[in-house]
Amino acid sequence: MALVPASAPQVRSVTELTLALQGLVSDAFDDVLVRGEVTNLRRVASGHVYLSLKDEGAILPAVIWRTTAARMRFALEDGLEVVCRGGLDVYPPHGKYQLIVGEVQPLGLGALQLAFEQLKKRLEAEGLFDPARKVSLPFLPRRIALVTSKSGAAVRDLVTVIHRRFPRVELVLVSVRVQGAGAALEVARGLALADRHARADVIVVGRGGGSLEDLWAFNEEPVARAIAACATPVVSAVGHEIDVTIADLVADVRAATPSQAGELVVPVRDELLSDLERREGRLRHLVRMRLDRAWQRVEAAATRPVLREPVTRARAVRERLDGLAARMAGRSPTVALARQRAHLDQLEARLAGRHPRHELLRRRDALGDLAVRGAQAARTRFDLAIAAYESLRKEIEALSPLRVLHRGYSLTRLDGGALLKSSGQARVGDRLTTEVADGVVSSRVEAVRAGPRDPAAPPVSPPD
Repeated sequence: MALVPASAPQVRSVTELTLALQGLVSDAFDDVLVRGEVTNLRRVASGHVYLSLKDEGAILPAVIWRTTAARMRFALEDGLEVVCRGGLDVYPPHGKYQLIVGEVQPLGLGALQLAFEQLKKRLEAEGLFDPARKVSLPFLPRRIALVTSKSGAAVRDLVTVIHRRFPRVELVLVSVRVQGAGAALEVARGLALADRHARADVIVVGRGGGSLEDLWAFNEEPVARAIAACATPVVSAVGHEIDVTIADLVADVRAATPSQAGELVVPVRDELLSDLERREGRLRHLVRMRLDRAWQRVEAAATRPVLREPVTRARAVRERLDGLAARMAGRSPTVALARQRAHLDQLEARLAGRHPRHELLRRRDALGDLAVRGAQAARTRFDLAIAAYESLRKEIEALSPLRVLHRGYSLTRLDGGALLKSSGQARVGDRLTTEVADGVVSSRVEAVRAGPRDPAAPPVSPPD
């Protein structure tokens, strides 16, 4: 029986050795940066992503767990050069080491810019940017829906410009978050709500300027899909003139700024009224010209001899016929000549009963009456149009939510954005936001009273 020398190494099992190596590798390489080319990319149903990083000399297996993969802004592709940050680990069942990736950055373009280019390429291939699918804006919308933040500069610019150009247009605000996690889904829901329930003629969606990260909600796919699904024309007004987002490319019209969006959706009221006055003057001028030409034709016709003395000319024709009949008595058939003479007598009798001078006078009177009625009809239609416009203006002004706020009313919302309609919705400690005519007031609930109470009564404590 052979003996093991005292100095011989300790005998380990495969599992023991592998676990020992795992501890050494994990401790020594718990946070490393590795650059390489993505290859063998594979996504599994659980959401995890398996891949390898390679260069000219080696290949390193790697894995991105589901939670990390869900936070990535761009999509990994085979052949993409990346820098991965993570820690090395040993997988005991296979005895292989791999990189557990916690963060991925593409080489060259930044992560956001790469995600922008990838989504742009995919949506363009689907035809979402095709000019043929875009619709024109209405000439004079009666109601405009604004999908933006109620506290941002964009909504103030939009309201100011629109009301300066056409004060009677009705505005409906769909307040959404335009920045931060979840903002894209909130903007998409706001677009769908405005399209289905606001009864608006046009929708303006956007926000003020900012960095690429600030504007990122308008570069995400849910917003692009929501804009494309809108039956109502959509104007995108995101950031400044140099900022171009996916929302700008999908929208029916892109405005360089929120202020320009206000200029695009409504005309200037005073210019419209001036144009109506010019058109009215032109219409009156054209009516007068047509009447003058008609009178000239009537007067020219009245000077023709055939209309001045029709009976005299008929008698001269008869005398010529009589002369011809006398000369042709020996050659013309008597019966035919008598028939012609009888026909001429009938024509003379009919002509005497319908003297052209009488017919001319009747037609002149009818033409004068037609001119008067035409002028009256044109004026009546113009007056009706002005009256309809004024009625619509008063109706829109009466329905304006801003006008209601100026009369002393306010809107109070819970912290989640729900409108506070009864005391039962509020709890002590809740934060409230109250919107008045000239701003927003934040407060906290200190007591809740259900129904009318004596002002001297103590406050009601919150339920356990």
